[in-house]
Amino acid sequence: MPTFFLIDGIKIDLYYNDHIPPHFHAIYAEYEVLIEIETLEVYRGNLPKPQHKKVMKWAKANQEQLKEIWEAMRPKS
Repeated sequence: MPTFFLIDGIKIDLYYNDHIPPHFHAIYAEYEVLIEIETLEVYRGNLPKPQHKKVMKWAKANQEQLKEIWEAMRPKS
């Protein structure tokens, strides 16, 4: 489970061969949220409000890079 980014103590992880929809995990202390890459909607979980706002702002600015990482990690047929 590789951490691709670290934002003020919040880990941004993408997992090899993870389930769809394409998403990333944001982990902060005992909190974890899964956010869909295409829509930036919360798929499951939660973060404290200040960390959630930081992650969403970051994700919006880095959405294309997240898409590229997700695609690169998918098994090729």
